[in-house]
Amino acid sequence: STHRAGVLGGLGGFGGLFEIDLSRWPRPVLVSGTDGVGTKLKLAIDLERYDTVGIDLVAMCVNDIICTGATPLFFLDYLATGKLELNTAEQIINGVVEGCKQSSCALIGGETAEMPGVYGAGEYDLAGFAVGEVLQKDLKDGRDVAIGDTLIALPSSGVHSNGYSLVRKLVNESEKELLLQALTPTRIYWNVVKEVLPLVTAMAHIRGGGLEHVPRMNDKFDYVLNYLPALADIPPIYTEL
Repeated sequence: STHRAGVLGGLGGFGGLFEIDLSRWPRPVLVSGTDGVGTKLKLAIDLERYDTVGIDLVAMCVNDIICTGATPLFFLDYLATGKLELNTAEQIINGVVEGCKQSSCALIGGETAEMPGVYGAGEYDLAGFAVGEVLQKDLKDGRDVAIGDTLIALPSSGVHSNGYSLVRKLVNESEKELLLQALTPTRIYWNVVKEVLPLVTAMAHIRGGGLEHVPRMNDKFDYVLNYLPALADIPPIYTEL
């Protein structure tokens, strides 16, 4: 259900196939990214809610590669566990599929590994791999950043997928409502970003490390941030934390 133009073959091969249309993409640059969901997985395991972490997985990878101006093409997932529970795996993969739909990329492969000597009962880990493409002339690599450019922040959906060791430390296990809020999936920014790409000179994905990622757009500049409370839509969980 996530397939798009360029996908070749079906399930069962040893590699996922994707054809690049050189008539549409002269001098294409492939952009790749990999990431996981971190200790948010521990919260999902504790709450036995597995339907959102797959979206987080796609989001963390896709939000990285679109910072280059790349269009997401395809995604692969890796699920490792001590013993495969089919219902849990299905919920996770359904989330991955939803994340791929939100980012308009195809899920063309993946790997599921059972490793009882590494993972205990009910434990699992996730990793994802996203590939996109952008024309070399359209790369958002920071070279066009200039004095006087306007810095615009796009709001998050919540804590996204970093900082959950601290969240779990701050929030009591009995505060189920707040913990469920903390499982709100990471926002995937592609549908917003693709509409304004011609106007953008550089982008930063604010993730683990927070605002220290801003200078990665071009570290020869200082960046002035204006916080406007009247315009800010702060997810309730931040107030609680």
